[in-house]
Amino acid sequence: MATEIGVAGRTREAPDASGERAVAQEVDAALAGLDALDIPTAHRRPALVRFWAATWPKLGALVLFLLLWQIVVWTGWKPSYVLPGPVKALDEFGSRLGTSHFWESIARTLTRAVEGYALAVVIGTVVGLAVARFPLLRTAVGSFVTALQTMPSIVWFPLAILLFKLSESAIMFVVILGAAPSVANGVIYGVDYVPPLLVRLGRSMGARGFSLYRYVVAPAALPSVLAGLKQGWAFAWRSLMAGELLVIVPGHPSIGADLQNSRDLNDTVGVMASMITIFIVGVIVDSLFNTADARMRQRRGLVAEGTSAVRAARGRRRPEAKEPRALAGPVGAEREASASQPPPLNPGGWTGVE
Repeated sequence: MATEIGVAGRTREAPDASGERAVAQEVDAALAGLDALDIPTAHRRPALVRFWAATWPKLGALVLFLLLWQIVVWTGWKPSYVLPGPVKALDEFGSRLGTSHFWESIARTLTRAVEGYALAVVIGTVVGLAVARFPLLRTAVGSFVTALQTMPSIVWFPLAILLFKLSESAIMFVVILGAAPSVANGVIYGVDYVPPLLVRLGRSMGARGFSLYRYVVAPAALPSVLAGLKQGWAFAWRSLMAGELLVIVPGHPSIGADLQNSRDLNDTVGVMASMITIFIVGVIVDSLFNTADARMRQRRGLVAEGTSAVRAARGRRRPEAKEPRALAGPVGAEREASASQPPPLNPGGWTGVE
C-alpha cells in the first residue's frame, strides 16, 4: 500500500515492500565501497617476512660489492699479493672465527667501545642539558661543543699518549672526546626544537622541574637525542679503531692490533680479514640503532602499514574503487535529477522563525 513520505519539504510516493527490498539491495551495493576507506591498520607481518625484507637488500648490496671487488682484481690493476680477491679474504676471515685469539680480540675491542661510549653518553647528556638549560652557558661554550665535534679524533692521540702513555686510558680518553660532543649536540638540538606549546601545556597540568623534563621535554626531544646517540657511536667506533692502531697495549689483543700486525707483516689477506670484522661489527650495531628508531616511530604513529603515505613511498597504488551503479526506479531517477540541480539556498525549509 502506497504511503506519503515527506523529504525536505517534498512528498513522494513510497514503493511497495518488494520495491523497498530491491532499492535497499542496490543502496547496499552502491555503499559497499565505504569499507575501502583509507584507515590505518595495525597489521603486522610475520617475523620471518620482516626479517627477510630487512635482510635481502643488504645481501644484494654485499654481493654487488664483492662482484665489483673481484672485477677489479681480474683487471690486474694490482698484483694478487697486494690486492687479493674476496674469496681469499673471506676464507681467512672464516678461519679466524675458529680461533680463541679472534674472540679475545673481539671481546677486548667491544669492552673498550661500550665503556668509552657509556661514559661519553653520560658526559654528553649532562653537558647538553646544561647548555640547553642555561643561556649564559650556551653563550659561553655552545660553539665549543660543535668545534670539538668537528675535530678529527686522530689529533687527540699525541696529547693522550703524553698524558697517559701507551695505556688503556689513552684510548679511552680519545673515544670519549670523539663521542661526547655528538651526544651533547643531539641533546641540545632536541631540547631546542621542543614545541613551546607542549611545555606550556605540561606546566598547566602541574609539571614542574624534573617532572616537566621527564614527561614533556624528554619524549619530545627523543628523536634528536637518538640521532645524536647514533652519531656518537659512529665517532666512538672510529676513534677506537684509530686508537687501537696507534696505541698497542702489550698483552691486550684487539681488532686494531691484529690489523696493525697484519700490515707490519705485509699480510694483505689478514688486513682485509680484519677490515671485514670491523665492517660487520659496525653493521650489527647500526641495525640495533635502526630497530630502536623504527620502534620509536611506530609508537608515535609515524609508521603504519596500510596508510596512503607509506604506499606512496613504496610506489604502490590502491586499486581505484569502482563507480557505484546508478539506482534504478523512481529513487534513482529522482537522485540523478537532484544531483544535476544546484543546491537550494535554504535547505530543509528553515525560515529563520522559531
